[in-house]
Amino acid sequence: MAIAKAERLMNLALCLLGTRRPLTKRELRSSIEAYIEANSDDSFNRMFERDKDDLRELGLVIETVEGIEGDIGYLARRDSNRLPPITLDAEEAAALGLAAKIWQQARLAGAASGALQKLRAAGMPLGDGPEYDAGQPHSALEPRIPAHEAAFEPLMLACRDRRPVVFDYHKSNAARPEQRQVEPWILECWRGHWYVAGWDRERQAERVFRLSRITGKVRSRQGAFTAPVPDHVTVRETVESWAGETATGTARIKLRAEHGYPLRARALSVCELGGGWDELEIPSGHGLDAWLVEFGPDVVVLEPAELRAEVIDRLRAVAKG
Repeated sequence: MAIAKAERLMNLALCLLGTRRPLTKRELRSSIEAYIEANSDDSFNRMFERDKDDLRELGLVIETVEGIEGDIGYLARRDSNRLPPITLDAEEAAALGLAAKIWQQARLAGAASGALQKLRAAGMPLGDGPEYDAGQPHSALEPRIPAHEAAFEPLMLACRDRRPVVFDYHKSNAARPEQRQVEPWILECWRGHWYVAGWDRERQAERVFRLSRITGKVRSRQGAFTAPVPDHVTVRETVESWAGETATGTARIKLRAEHGYPLRARALSVCELGGGWDELEIPSGHGLDAWLVEFGPDVVVLEPAELRAEVIDRLRAVAKG
């Protein structure tokens, strides 16, 4: 079974790399023996989609192209799948070795381990193996970035492959989830929460979505992106702003004593009120209302009035379910 699948994947990769024009499913089915022997169209379609995803997972860049008559074709351009010679200095190699230790998830850890093995085979000295001197500064760092949301992996792959996605999104002030059609650009982590930034097709605007508010499965869609992908720095700034990191003013809140450490860490001033409460002045920006709601009854917004009203609206929406 494993040999047959490996042969099928190899044949599909050779077809996609050897063609000068996009090949349709029908053409690929008639060119690969394993597909010809498929019992039905449904069986072939399932096999092809799995094989295509497996090749992408292995690093093959497969383009999806819509023809003049609406037929969907596939190809893997050689210039997109050719790597230049790899040259890393000592600091770059150490950074890669450190980055490979970040991911806790088994699937991501396996991919990182495989990438390091390929680099070692190419002669790169990576500082993450047993031969690495434990006295070096990098070895003392054990970073971890948890990503427990089910939406993380499909969105990560969609960002990598530039594939549009559809998912149900439950805003904190909404009674029920709404469907979103998004062209995902990048995933970013702020305050321990993951966000995906991208182009919302229905709203025709740049949007940021928190992964923990995505309900159900993230479903991929065929076709290319309709909006240009901005510079990475611009996207990071967008996520930072939507996550409430960019302050445009200040707010005064009451915070229960010995609670809300993240708020206290950002506070511009803290005044003890007595009765188990403190008054804090904190930076205020887009997304602060959503963040304050997470602290529930331990936070009371004093001013500005607009922020207080937004927090109350969100709490009412949560109470209604």
